[in-house]
Amino acid sequence: MLFSKPKSHIGVDIGTSNIKIVQLHPKDDKFALETYGVVNVAYQISSKDSATAINQTAEILKNLITKSRATTNKIVASLPNSVVFTSVIEMPQMPDAELKSAIEFEAKKYVPLPLTEVALSWSIIQQKKQKVTMETNLGSVGKQPTDPNKNKILLTAVPNVVVENYLKVFRTAGLEPLALEIEALSLIRSLVNEDDKTILLIDIGAKNTSINLVDNGYLRFSKNLNVGGDTVTTSIAQSLSVNFVRAEQFKKDFGLTAAGQQIPQVIKPILDIVKNEAHQLVSLFESKGERIDQILLSGAGSKLPSLKDYFGTLGKPVLLANPWANVIYPPELKPVIEPLALNLAVAVGLGMRKF
Repeated sequence: MLFSKPKSHIGVDIGTSNIKIVQLHPKDDKFALETYGVVNVAYQISSKDSATAINQTAEILKNLITKSRATTNKIVASLPNSVVFTSVIEMPQMPDAELKSAIEFEAKKYVPLPLTEVALSWSIIQQKKQKVTMETNLGSVGKQPTDPNKNKILLTAVPNVVVENYLKVFRTAGLEPLALEIEALSLIRSLVNEDDKTILLIDIGAKNTSINLVDNGYLRFSKNLNVGGDTVTTSIAQSLSVNFVRAEQFKKDFGLTAAGQQIPQVIKPILDIVKNEAHQLVSLFESKGERIDQILLSGAGSKLPSLKDYFGTLGKPVLLANPWANVIYPPELKPVIEPLALNLAVAVGLGMRKF
């Protein structure tokens, strides 16, 4: 959703437990870091019009940008996967004047709300070679012959009330939103190179986890699960009868490393939800003659000790994402910002957006 053309902007990621911002500017073939910031939040923007949550979030965001000494009020912000409907559809090639009405007609099959209640957007996927089409609303995977007379289109729909709530936050904070986009696209921009690899990108946040199939640099499938790092911490707290803070420290210290001990046994049933979904996706995709080359872990929850080994049982190389790979920053900042890398992946991708 593009509102106007920017010269420089801040990436704003309003998550379920904190707000992250990153300001970048292009430098050669990379980006240079200007500033960044992270702050915890207690109020969540939702599908309901909550004046308290909007005002509180706006005040926190405004203070964060001021303290980070950002040099612009222009922003690009993310919309969480949990509130976005996505699907890849196939459409015949046609004049632009006809495409809008044709896509809107086709979208009725995929969007579970009346089109009058959503902000609908789409982009044409440029494919370098024949790949697999995945219909996200059905969870199906199928191999289809290449048809030069058809385009594959990434369709996204966001409830109007969600968009309005985000825009109210930004207006209240004195910010100018240039664009809104789904988290999955921001993650791809910051973490994935446009090559021939097919990657399963698993982003583990505080409250939610998204599983994204990225093929040739393009999003093919995205699914949101209502489990995350906080789900793991809460389970540890209940099992050991300790408070949330202490359970969080146990999680960070031990993770899945203590084989046979209580903490890993509490954690595994939650992580199994994610791994089982990933396994199903890999199996479906590869049963059609295609191949997933690697699994990429992102999000604050992916820092759990031994998590790479845990997902390694899916039979794919597992890597931790590095959002700073294409970002230049002063060497003296390395000890501070490298531990924040997995938290800032979405914000970095938003800061990298070009117009």
